[in-house]
Amino acid sequence: MYAVLKTGGKQYKVAQNDIIIVEKLAAEAGSTIDLDEVLMIGDGETASVGNPNLDGAKVTAEVLEQKRGKKIIIFKKKRRQNYRRTRGHRQELTVLRITDIFADGKKTARRAKAKARKAPVEAAAAEATPRVTENKE
Repeated sequence: MYAVLKTGGKQYKVAQNDIIIVEKLAAEAGSTIDLDEVLMIGDGETASVGNPNLDGAKVTAEVLEQKRGKKIIIFKKKRRQNYRRTRGHRQELTVLRITDIFADGKKTARRAKAKARKAPVEAAAAEATPRVTENKE
């Protein structure tokens, strides 16, 4: 399952556990944020496209860190005029890990089914492990 979301004037195609770097968002490292501008949600066969956004859809992300990008040098020059200007810029960035994708405000059915399948396997594995008992002689 994937989603296309918009933040900071750019669009990102994300899936669960993806790490993306976006323009600065007002959140501290370790906090969780909801990104509501979801343009599209899809899995391998079907896709839901919004006009422009999907109603009720959201992507939940964990803020890993706030950082600054590489320095960019801006140099202006007009030849033979003794005009030179140098400026620099470093963009403020936020690093996000996508935790969940919600369609219509609910978790996706695929994730719930995966948990349901996993539980019986773990129970069978727990029963298959031998128990060690101590002899009291």
